[in-house]
Amino acid sequence: MTTLSPYDNLSPVAQTAYRARAAAADLAPLPRAAKDDALLAIADALEVRTAEIVEANAQDVERAREAATSDGVIDRLTLTPERVRAIAADVRGVASLPDPVGEVVRGSTLPNGIDLRQVRVPLGVVGIIYEARPNVTVDAAALCLKSGNAVLLRGSSSAHASNTALVRVLRDAVGGSGLPADAVQLVPGRSRESVRELMRARGLVDVLIPRGGASLIRTVVEESTVPVIETGTGNCHVYVDAQTDLATAVDILVNSKAQRPSVCNAAETLLVHKDVADAFLPLALDALAEAGVTVHGDEHVLAHAEASKATVVAATEEDWETEYLSYDIAAAVVDSLDAAVAHIRLWSSGHTEAIVTTSQAAARRFTQLVDSTTVAVNASTRFTDGGQFGFGAEIGISTQKLHARGPMGLPELTSTKYIVTGDGHVR
Repeated sequence: MTTLSPYDNLSPVAQTAYRARAAAADLAPLPRAAKDDALLAIADALEVRTAEIVEANAQDVERAREAATSDGVIDRLTLTPERVRAIAADVRGVASLPDPVGEVVRGSTLPNGIDLRQVRVPLGVVGIIYEARPNVTVDAAALCLKSGNAVLLRGSSSAHASNTALVRVLRDAVGGSGLPADAVQLVPGRSRESVRELMRARGLVDVLIPRGGASLIRTVVEESTVPVIETGTGNCHVYVDAQTDLATAVDILVNSKAQRPSVCNAAETLLVHKDVADAFLPLALDALAEAGVTVHGDEHVLAHAEASKATVVAATEEDWETEYLSYDIAAAVVDSLDAAVAHIRLWSSGHTEAIVTTSQAAARRFTQLVDSTTVAVNASTRFTDGGQFGFGAEIGISTQKLHARGPMGLPELTSTKYIVTGDGHVR
């Protein structure tokens, strides 16, 4: 008699989720050494099989170019040998981090003698829905493994060849190290229906994390029955205060905007205090021009355009809310720090805002009034990043206020449970 698998009558997505759930149960009690060995095996495998990964990625890049995809998206999609080595280094960085599982968040002995401890535990099965960012495939897998979670990866069809190759490498390394290979799985299917099924796998998937543009994030938040950790778009601002060092302000602005414009922590809007505008804008416009940035300016910024080398166009209301992810930036002159804060409150996505100032009072007021995940003082917006914060890689940058906010590292991929230890206690 033929014995049916309990998964045989399920859809491919459900089968994948059930296997992930079984893998998560096996991962949860593992010691740090076992998980670190798997991560180091992943890092080694990525380097050994770089050519295989880059070859698969070249197929995706070529299709993207044929589809006239924007330069910013192609940049995020592209994997080079150098980028693969950097990803491997990030995995080794995750392996070196403390294991959050089992950490005692708080504990005490109650008056009745019961020992009470709140400890960190894995979330279980984490689903990641993301766009053309194949590096997320490895970052997410590494962070989930380290925190004892199984991960279901649903990347966009534009990176299908890259993600397939990467997951093949990851699974071989994980299984070869003695951990369940099903701890890392690519969600089957390339249609939107597979995404919908993942979003409705409540009871099988513990949490979903979307990474991508506003439309993707909104769809997952609004349509999912699985709990969602909302990552946000990055309409980030740089505000140049009345009291500022001009050279420092120019350096921070250019780095925030042009160091890598296709990522969510790149600056999209410049705000300049009116008292320093005449001195700062000529320097800023010329520096942005040298970096190849087009400025979408208000009437005050436009007034400085003719005397600069910059390409300056008139800003529309739409510009203030746009996450360009390109060599474009909106720019306006404001009457005061409070006016800058009001503009940010109206248009910001709540990701990262920076102030450049020599006034401690201005810095203090700005950090108190601006309600974003990260507020930078005299530093580039590009520092809002799990790696830069010392978290290793990051699973995403949460712009919500529940459970996790800002760059999400290992602790944000855990929940907690209470352990109550008595000695025959009854209530």
